[in-house]
Amino acid sequence: MDFAVTVVLVITVAVVLAGFAVIVRRLLDLRFGLVRTVLAGALTLAVGGPLMQTFASGMDPDEPGITPLWFLFLAMFCALLAGMVFLVVAEALVPPGSFPGPLESARRLRRRAVRTRRYLAITRILVRHGLGPYLRGRDPDLGAPSSRARLARSLRQALDDGGVTFVKLGQILSTRSDLLAPEFVEELRLLQDKVATAPWAEVEPVLAAELGGPVAGTFAEFEREPLAAASIAQVYRARLVAGGEVVVKVQRPGIATVVDQDLDIVARLARTLERRTRWGRAFGVTELARGFAEALREELDFRVETANMAAVAAASAGEPVRVPAPYPELSGRRVLVMERLDGVPFGGVVPEGTDREELARTLFETLLRQIMLHGVFHADPHPGNIMLLADGRLALLDFGSVGRLDASLRGALQRLLVALDRGDPLGVGDALLEVVARPDEIDERELERELGRFMARHLVAGVAPDVQMFGRLFRIIAAHGLSVPPEVAAVFRALATVEGTLARLSPGFDVVAEARAFSVRHIAEQATPERVREAAVQEALGLLPMLRRLPRRVERIASAAEHGRFGVNVRLFADERDRRHVTGLLHQVLLTVLAATTGIMAVLLLGTAGGPPVTPEVGLFQLLGYNLLVVSAVLGLRVLVVIFRSSR
Repeated sequence: MDFAVTVVLVITVAVVLAGFAVIVRRLLDLRFGLVRTVLAGALTLAVGGPLMQTFASGMDPDEPGITPLWFLFLAMFCALLAGMVFLVVAEALVPPGSFPGPLESARRLRRRAVRTRRYLAITRILVRHGLGPYLRGRDPDLGAPSSRARLARSLRQALDDGGVTFVKLGQILSTRSDLLAPEFVEELRLLQDKVATAPWAEVEPVLAAELGGPVAGTFAEFEREPLAAASIAQVYRARLVAGGEVVVKVQRPGIATVVDQDLDIVARLARTLERRTRWGRAFGVTELARGFAEALREELDFRVETANMAAVAAASAGEPVRVPAPYPELSGRRVLVMERLDGVPFGGVVPEGTDREELARTLFETLLRQIMLHGVFHADPHPGNIMLLADGRLALLDFGSVGRLDASLRGALQRLLVALDRGDPLGVGDALLEVVARPDEIDERELERELGRFMARHLVAGVAPDVQMFGRLFRIIAAHGLSVPPEVAAVFRALATVEGTLARLSPGFDVVAEARAFSVRHIAEQATPERVREAAVQEALGLLPMLRRLPRRVERIASAAEHGRFGVNVRLFADERDRRHVTGLLHQVLLTVLAATTGIMAVLLLGTAGGPPVTPEVGLFQLLGYNLLVVSAVLGLRVLVVIFRSSR
């Protein structure tokens, strides 16, 4: 019997709470979370009983008519009003999403425990290498070269000890000569991504899972000793059952989880540094961390690299630099199968008799053609991503980072290159403003003078270009409030990276002279009579529909002017979004006016003596005043809850 009563009581409470949720949603026109709705419903039930007893104590049980029912409804409305007030106050003080649910709280606690252990390990590494004071807000001593070199060495050692994510971060930073001093760039380039190989017993399940079957079903031969081992993946030599020598890149087991944890820590550290330190704000470390995380997550998905290889190979068709062909049907998120090329990784050691300058020119022109002509380019051409083939040619490897440019950006970069070749600061400034995001106000004359000084310093005969040239250009851009789009920044980073590679391949290689020669040849190719005639025909075909409509439009304009109908017809609120916005504002104003009006009427009625008595203590005017006060409160709460929610 007790169990049946309990079940009935639980069902009754559930029905009452569901009814409360429906009524509140209709009155306030908003949805509320389950927890706060249950709490508000419980408050309504808790207040409703005492209110009904209070109202009932002032009435005669034998009172005829519907007077007791009026007071019963008034008590219920007051209880409902208490629950609504709770919801509105909770909306203001504890917005939705401020606290996670129970399951999410448990997951967060577990992640926090893991993150805390990793935090402590990273902190110990930083303190051991003398970098602790810089986390507490101390600005780095970048005055003397010896101080910069010492700090750069400590940073490199700390990143090396931090593991895969931090080594990758150091490698990315080593290409940012636009942000870091030369001592940091040179030191971070020493980071080596060589780690102990993972055993075949751990790698084989990953490979089998991605292939959808045993390794022997796809490969006739598979060498279990890797050709190379990096922190993210290992590379193996194999031969397909269908024939063909291939290289198989397999992601290390469990590396995605480690990287995800470290990226979360990197993002939190970046936000802390940008909030607490001046140098963190100056470098924009939060944005750097965000871009690094996006690039590394893409690198963990080998399907992105497979698509990048196919795109660069298609854009580089006919080029003297090779790109290994991928096998998309055998590749997946953690496995990449590609053509095996016969050669050795380029490490600055070139066989005797090799024309170094010609190799450097070939590599540089290939990158320029990818950027300027095709719009798909290798964004990280450092020596480790370049192979010297047995036939003396070069090949590009590792396409985890690939840049893409649309036709308009390519045209602007071409105009920038031509203006640099002519030594025209005005043309360089105009082309640069097409490439970057232009602010509302800019001193174009000062920008032109800065670019003129830049060209006079770096682009004159007898001056060898270096990596600092790109850093200087970035500083000019930043000083004038210009924002470089990510795809354009990738171009500058690729050029800065390849400059260092070319310096190792052919010391003294003149990047500026080769870029000028490339621009001259490219303009000559574009300026042939056949290409000019083809471009003119395409332009005329694009204008043809407009030219066909032009006479009729001119005639309509002339007729309108002749009859005095030359005016402008503008339809207000033609957009549905504008109408909804204005309608919502009008509704809020109307609700506010109604709430104020009913509140004033309620106060007037409550203060009016006399009137027909309803009970010995309460008159009709007072009863109406109480009801209007409840209505005014409901309308006011509806306005407030919309304000609190829309403000977020």
